[in-house]
Amino acid sequence: MKKSEVWFQFLLSTFIASIVVSNVITGKLIQFGNFTLPGATLLYPITFLITDIVGEIWGKERGFRIVLWGFYGNVILLLGSLFILRAPAPGFFENQSAYEIVLGATPRIVLASMVAYLFSQLHDVWSFAFWKKITRDKHKWIRNNFSTIVSQLIDTGLFVLIAFAGVVPTAALWQIAFSQYLFKFAIAIADTPIFYYATAAIERSISKEEESLGKQH
Repeated sequence: MKKSEVWFQFLLSTFIASIVVSNVITGKLIQFGNFTLPGATLLYPITFLITDIVGEIWGKERGFRIVLWGFYGNVILLLGSLFILRAPAPGFFENQSAYEIVLGATPRIVLASMVAYLFSQLHDVWSFAFWKKITRDKHKWIRNNFSTIVSQLIDTGLFVLIAFAGVVPTAALWQIAFSQYLFKFAIAIADTPIFYYATAAIERSISKEEESLGKQH
């Protein structure tokens, strides 16, 4: 298998794993300084970095593809969780309630998560390609940051609005959205060097293989 496909499959696997794990751990709240955040806030931003790397090396079509495969992974997690939670447990099994807490998200939370994921990730892929074209393949930081920052805003806004509007006070709604987005914004800026390094390393690896194959012929 060519290194190009090895790298793509590695990123695809990491993307889907990050999406699925984020949905499992999102109910765990963590204290980060003065902010209280869902556990997924630490892991989920990795997915935007991955779609940007894929968009940079393989293009928009493959970016859309991994987003749809990630959505499929979400559907499998949802259906699998619903089936297992409703399957009868033996009388001696004492951990049913624990599984229900971790995997038994309300339909509204599930809907919010899936809608926010689909719209924000598809926008990220489209926006990255748009900025790449505008900058004529220069200034990687512009397309990496502009696409992710706006996409994270879409993700946070849709999720908080669908999940909590009418359930929590408006002031609390704004506080939840602001704290989550501020943290995601910081991660988006901080991962810029990683984006530069990862894309350069992958391109170098692919180029070396192509040069080696060219010499053999």
